[in-house]
Amino acid sequence: MRFFNMRPVSMRRWFIALTALLLCAPLAAQTTLRVFAGGASQRPDLTRLLVADYMRRFPGVRVTVETGGATSDLQRQYLSTVLNARDPSIDVYLIDIVNPAQYHGAGWLEPLNALLGAPRDVLAPYLPAYAGSNVIDGELAAMPAWADAMFLYYRRDLLEKHHQPLPRTWQDLARVARAVQAAEKAQGNHSLQGLSVQGAPIEGTVCTFLLPYWGQGKRFNDERGRLTLDRAAAAHGLQMWLTMMDDGVIKRNVAEVRTQDTTNEFKAGQVLFAVNWSMGWDRFQNDADSRVRGQVGVMPMPAMQGGQPATCLGGWQWAVSAFSRHKAEAARLVRHLSNADASRLYAVRGALLPSHAALYDDASVLAAMPWVAQARDALATAQSRPLSPDYPQVSDTIRTATSAVLARTKTPERAAAEIGSRLGRVMR
Repeated sequence: MRFFNMRPVSMRRWFIALTALLLCAPLAAQTTLRVFAGGASQRPDLTRLLVADYMRRFPGVRVTVETGGATSDLQRQYLSTVLNARDPSIDVYLIDIVNPAQYHGAGWLEPLNALLGAPRDVLAPYLPAYAGSNVIDGELAAMPAWADAMFLYYRRDLLEKHHQPLPRTWQDLARVARAVQAAEKAQGNHSLQGLSVQGAPIEGTVCTFLLPYWGQGKRFNDERGRLTLDRAAAAHGLQMWLTMMDDGVIKRNVAEVRTQDTTNEFKAGQVLFAVNWSMGWDRFQNDADSRVRGQVGVMPMPAMQGGQPATCLGGWQWAVSAFSRHKAEAARLVRHLSNADASRLYAVRGALLPSHAALYDDASVLAAMPWVAQARDALATAQSRPLSPDYPQVSDTIRTATSAVLARTKTPERAAAEIGSRLGRVMR
């Protein structure tokens, strides 16, 4: 046989080639997953810790983590480009709570029923609000990573100083704010705002529209996503903000205010009440330049007179790309990234509210985030922004019209009519 007649040089080359083949064989069999973990505010550093733990448990899987996009809008634009091109390079990605219906409708995510189980069973440990947003047409579209909502922050020290109660309605809030502002002005503080709320044409301004609308007990859409807008109620809610502006509770350039502006103003001690997401708590209590540390309270949103409290549900979800070549492995990773241990890590190390209901009584979470009891009360009133495959158009219509009202370039009635007319064609 020629094998035994090989010259020494040929035999050496043969063994080198065989050794290289054997060394590369395990690598060829290894599954590689790529995860898009959002930007800095989504704490990709903690996701990397969870990924490292996953790879220790499953040594046959290699996971790389990609980050990018400072805002939800920028991340959505990036993912839309990648997924619209049917690019299989991303296996798992993080999306905002408003996106599961859109991505499901576009065919960009892989329904997880067959991979993880029936939605009712899989989502049983999570906060109930997330079942409505992550189950689309009976299919499990995504898994909750952490929870969030719009909260009403307030200066506990100023309310106590001026003997003012917590407001139950937006009308109460305006009255309390005016009283505290007047008392502070008499003592030389002329710069205190009564309320900071977002009015620039950003995603948070969708909630600025919805808070007083939902607070009247109104619904924006039915279970099938069809528009149910009450235009008179919508105009009434928008008029409330203008009245607060005229009364000096809200500053006149509110149409320029973004989420970061609200955060910075409240942190600087310039605001009595502030509407903001849960990340505000960590900034107010832990930033070195915060002037309100230890003086902050948090509560559910007020209702409108005769209505009921309601707030905007937030939070982030893990989804599996419909174009992944490793869907089963990706789904197993999603289960790991969204389990109770992961939720606890995001809470304790990242101040991100737990998605698992039981963790609101967990000792380690309570020690790191003592305000979770109040957060749970607010989350109980949380509602999903409109669930629509065309959510970008829905969001753009609402935020643009609301900002125009706050800039006084449109009347509340005209804005409500435009929202109803445009979205009536989209959400039907």
